Amino acid sequence: MRVAILGAGGVGGLIAGALERAGNETIVVARPSTARVINERGLHVTSVRLGSFVAHPRAVECLQEPADALIVSPKATALAQALERIEIVPPLLLALLNGLDHIALLRDRFAGDTRVVAGAIRVESDRPTAATIVHTSPFLRIDMACAEPTARDGMELLAQALNEAEIPARILDSEAQVMWGKLVRLNALACTTSAHDKLLGEIRSTQRLRAELYGAIREACEVAVREGAQIEPESAIAELQDAHATLGSSMQRDIAAGRAPELDAIPGAVLRAAARHGIACPTIERLVGLIAARAGVPAPAVSQRASGLT
Repeated sequence: MRVAILGAGGVGGLIAGALERAGNETIVVARPSTARVINERGLHVTSVRLGSFVAHPRAVECLQEPADALIVSPKATALAQALERIEIVPPLLLALLNGLDHIALLRDRFAGDTRVVAGAIRVESDRPTAATIVHTSPFLRIDMACAEPTARDGMELLAQALNEAEIPARILDSEAQVMWGKLVRLNALACTTSAHDKLLGEIRSTQRLRAELYGAIREACEVAVREGAQIEPESAIAELQDAHATLGSSMQRDIAAGRAPELDAIPGAVLRAAARHGIACPTIERLVGLIAARAGVPAPAVSQRASGLT
């Protein structure tokens, strides 16, 4: 396939490197300085799952040529600006951002449900420099879904390309299941690690913090079920119980680096969905307040904004 990837961070860079190494024509759409470095040096990937290699995807400032698919992977805080770099829109857009609200934004901007595919990636990957990607834990999977049958062929081709690139990918029937299946776990991990600036192992081993972790999972699961997903709290708890003790979150790393955290995109999305259904989430609300104070940013607005999922 010819695949364009918007965003060259830990997620986009890892996918771009893997796809290019597997023989796909891969185009990275990035800021001018990042595009220049990638074109000069390539992407240096170090992955506990894929190994260490250097890939040479072509990097551009704007997408001005056709592609079979576009993978949208910037942080939610940078999405609006990043979308200005897309001048020719491919027939399939796979959104791999955190949260929920970006789906409605993308569908409004890019002609609706037939083009935009809801997606979620489970990965711990970072970009310490413009051309360096570090994938630090073995879990890696992309889930995708779209309620429109016309998107199925494109999803199958993209999933095949990802699987051949050693990035496990699967197509599910429910957009809500794809998005909430990740968000329940991610929200609890991001909120607890960021509120207390501790890694998962210490949170699990401290009774009070473990109670917050599990409470955030249970609250988000209640919301997820009302949103149409089938997620049991015990399965999400088990997943985090089995994760390695040094697991942190991108939100935690963003706060430490002085970057804007995805507070609105992750727990904000959960709280807005809870408000739509009249569900109280006291644990998540308390953690959000602690994070906002630590980061020096406003707490997310909890309006009943539609998620755009079907």
